[in-house]
Amino acid sequence: MISHSRRHCVVELQALPSRIGQIRRIVSAQLRHWQLDPLIDRAALGVTELLSNVHRHAQPDKTCVVEIELRLGRLTVSVIDSDPRLPVLRGAPAGPLETSGRGLALVEALSEAWGVRERPDGPGKVVWFSLTAAPAPVAPTLPVSIVARPAREPARTVVVAVDPATVPAVLPVPAPVAVRPG
Repeated sequence: MISHSRRHCVVELQALPSRIGQIRRIVSAQLRHWQLDPLIDRAALGVTELLSNVHRHAQPDKTCVVEIELRLGRLTVSVIDSDPRLPVLRGAPAGPLETSGRGLALVEALSEAWGVRERPDGPGKVVWFSLTAAPAPVAPTLPVSIVARPAREPARTVVVAVDPATVPAVLPVPAPVAVRPG
């Protein structure tokens, strides 16, 4: 069996509402391909929140890159944009009537770790979250009970041929006799 220590997928896009659904489907399909089905819902929700933040806040444009990487048992989802302003997690939770402000809190709640860093290759930032990538559950194998029994040869039947003309009519013809090897 060949084991890969790293898997990687990158998609560049404009963070527009119509594209966010497409990226969710791409992330879901990629995770199915990597057999990480248990992570699909959390990864798709997390990438939706990060792309929504790019759509709402990024300046000067909405161009971004979504990167998903599986490395040594950890799935990392990153969204890279050219806006140098770093996002801030709200100290107080958003009120019940507020229509925004929950995105990073949701990312924090659904992931094992998350963070933000400046892009090393130019203006902008990388916002990322990670999930532990346990392999998909394997159906349990049931124990098989094997009972060893000695093999027996089938019983041999000995048939005696008798000429009916030589047997008196009053005597019945004997039934075949089974003889077992001794």
